[in-house]
Amino acid sequence: MRRTVALLIPVLLAAVLPALPASAAPEPPSPGWAVAGDVIRWTAPTPMPLSDAGVEFWEGDRFLGLARESADLRTFTLSASLKNPGALQVRSAGRRLDVTEPAAASLAAPQLPALQPEAAVDPGKPGPYATSTGEYSLDPVKLPEYAAPIEMEAVVVAPKGASGKRPLVLFLHGRHFTCYSKTNPNQILMAWPCPAGSTAVPSHRGYLKAQQLLASQGYLTVSISANGVNAQDAMTADAGAQARSSLVRHHLAKWADWSAGRGSVPAAVKAAPAADMSKVLLVGHSRGGEGVNRAATDSLTPPPGDTGFSGPVRWNIRGDVLIGPTIFGHNPAPDVPSVTFLPGCDGDVSDLQGQMFLDQTRGLSRGAALHSALYMVGANHNFFNSEWTPGQAEAPASDDFWPGQEPDAVCSPGMATRLTADQQQTMGATYIAASARLFLARDESVLPLLDGSGVRAPSADPARVLSHAIGGDRKSFVVPDGAISASGSAKLCQQISRDAAVACGGSRSPHFVGFRYGASQPERLSVALKWSAAGQAGEVRPAKPVSLNGSKELALRLAVPPNSPASRFGVAVTDQSGQKRSLGSVSVTGLPATERLSALWAQEVRVQLPAGIGHVTALELVPESASGEAWLIDAYGWNKGLVPVVPTRLARVDATVTSVDEGNSGTQTRNITVTATGNGTRVVRLFYNDSANQPVTKLVTLKPGEHRTEVPVSFTGNTRWSADTRHPVGVLAISNAVVGSAVGGLLVRNDDPAPTVTVTPVADSVKEGGTLTWKLTLSEAADSGVIVVGKPVAPSGAPELSTTDVDAQWFFGNSGEEATPSRPLSSTGLELWVYVPPGQTTYEIKVPSSADSETEAEEQVRFKFEGESPTGIGFEVTGKVADAA
Repeated sequence: MRRTVALLIPVLLAAVLPALPASAAPEPPSPGWAVAGDVIRWTAPTPMPLSDAGVEFWEGDRFLGLARESADLRTFTLSASLKNPGALQVRSAGRRLDVTEPAAASLAAPQLPALQPEAAVDPGKPGPYATSTGEYSLDPVKLPEYAAPIEMEAVVVAPKGASGKRPLVLFLHGRHFTCYSKTNPNQILMAWPCPAGSTAVPSHRGYLKAQQLLASQGYLTVSISANGVNAQDAMTADAGAQARSSLVRHHLAKWADWSAGRGSVPAAVKAAPAADMSKVLLVGHSRGGEGVNRAATDSLTPPPGDTGFSGPVRWNIRGDVLIGPTIFGHNPAPDVPSVTFLPGCDGDVSDLQGQMFLDQTRGLSRGAALHSALYMVGANHNFFNSEWTPGQAEAPASDDFWPGQEPDAVCSPGMATRLTADQQQTMGATYIAASARLFLARDESVLPLLDGSGVRAPSADPARVLSHAIGGDRKSFVVPDGAISASGSAKLCQQISRDAAVACGGSRSPHFVGFRYGASQPERLSVALKWSAAGQAGEVRPAKPVSLNGSKELALRLAVPPNSPASRFGVAVTDQSGQKRSLGSVSVTGLPATERLSALWAQEVRVQLPAGIGHVTALELVPESASGEAWLIDAYGWNKGLVPVVPTRLARVDATVTSVDEGNSGTQTRNITVTATGNGTRVVRLFYNDSANQPVTKLVTLKPGEHRTEVPVSFTGNTRWSADTRHPVGVLAISNAVVGSAVGGLLVRNDDPAPTVTVTPVADSVKEGGTLTWKLTLSEAADSGVIVVGKPVAPSGAPELSTTDVDAQWFFGNSGEEATPSRPLSSTGLELWVYVPPGQTTYEIKVPSSADSETEAEEQVRFKFEGESPTGIGFEVTGKVADAA
């Protein structure tokens, strides 16, 4: 029997807030909202384009959690306690979805950055090989937490006539809708397998341009499908990161078998050269980026428990390319080199949280692995994948940059600062090829394209691609932490804080993206500079002298406000003898932006260091403009080239999910557990709620021999039905550790039978203007609200009520649609959301009809109800409306 799996709610992801008092509260801010107890629902007027960033519910500036999507992508639901329903917002990566925001004001006239000088090499040029393309489809794999098996399908592009084993580049696409109708362009679904009448979206075929370029240069490429993960990852605490890792590793295991001459080899693979599994590059787009990052972590440090893959690691991941990636867990693999694409016009992962693949690696390991970020002016999220691009895609596709909004001075199509789809895909392929050449071929001639040296690849013209990096042959000088001091026009600021007095401020910045489960992160600091006259110097002093001996230049990552004119700074250092040495000056110009963009991004600038500089004790920046502000992210001693990356075998830390039964009586205490491997001293930060339901953050040091830390949680059992209760915990690595699973918790399972439901008509036959009414009765009260959702279906053998036959305001509030033009109720997105609060046993279902002057035959309405919490409830009601005459 085919099973279609729609989306379920990941309640574990919801931040737990103090309970709402029983007193009256403000109404939700718009008709699309419904709030009943701790259950919150928002209905969009039309299906929402699926976003990799996810749909988030916020109460003002407080994150409530990721909402679940219905299969038709119109209704979003979350369980969370509220204080002020009137402050509810729907956001996705920082932008509002539930309101039409006003046109974004340009901060100044946006101008393209000047074209940088040409690099000595151009990795975007095709290589000497012709290419072949084929596909394979293997038996699906079963993964924990996923009801439907996951497909093992891929497209292979290989070089023809290439001798010997070839390095392997594996692509993983992001989270997109999974099914569509070839006859109805408005019908898209998030289900798996695709139901009858719909077709699977071939997202894995969207990187052929990049695959063909790589294959022409001698690389073996494979792009894998992940529709089965996309359709089901809302059920998981990590939004599918572990499942994507397992899927990647299943494919790599197959390639390792085929490379060794084992197993049945698909025709597409048999026609290609064998893979060199010692040289593997992973390329992940959006949630695929987070997935390949987890695969890299899992390949170095095996995950605990059953993840659906347990075979030996017979490959070496030499690097990751991360395209507009999510990183909900803020848990990069510090010892795996990476290149992160940050699309300046990303309308999906619009906060550019992929910056954390660089910034969050600092201090975790030796810092030898190169981590590069490429800010791509004018690129959006979707167009890197041709199957997500209008005019190229087989399925419906759209420009993700805020469709339906007012024109944007930077990112609207046709603007001088915006790239076309073809330009963006050419740029993407060029810089993927540069990454492959660096990480797989160890060709350092391409390094200046990726490491902040300020050159460009002509093949990507007219794109403006700016780079900065950490790691490689760099020595840490100023990496802001609590031991650093700042004076003059400089002060230390907290990147993540609600306290304006200590927060870094500024406009939206990729460097200031917070961990969803932490309102503050004390370790994350920058240096803010603000001056009102030229020459007002800012000085930063590390806790102890730092040796820059052997470094050729000083590299700074420095951000200035978007659209600001060139800001010039004199740079000086003080050596250990107290002598101040002027190093020259640097200039930084603001990136083109409107208020919609996350463009407060640090650009890399460098100055020459004098020979024999030795130890230094301070860094001074002297602004030359009359006034302004800037942010210093960090500073390093820099040398050309790379250094060998030897994985440190960091301890691995995982927040686990533990399930227990509620029990019938008494109070129990169980622990939320965070596990750790390794024997050194490991430092992590925990985020959870205390016994009073208040947010807590705690720094934990695990000493040698300690392999777990625990958070106690108490709960009381009884014999009444309730929904499962989840107590989440988040974990971030601070030093000497890498995090696998960043979110875990305690799941307290209900072990009591659900009440039975009976429905009796109160008024199921009325005249026009009357209200159809049915009474729903529970057999007993429950400890949680009972939720049942009804959808209209066409009645058999009778005319159906239309949208203009019911009260217009009632219809809009339950559908998000206007009543006109008149159409049958079963053709709309109408949903009746029944909520019986805890402790109550009855609810009246009402359908108010409207009267008109037309003479009509009797019409009917039929609703089919299904239980949402608890599941298993199901019933139908039918009502009749006669003419008023």
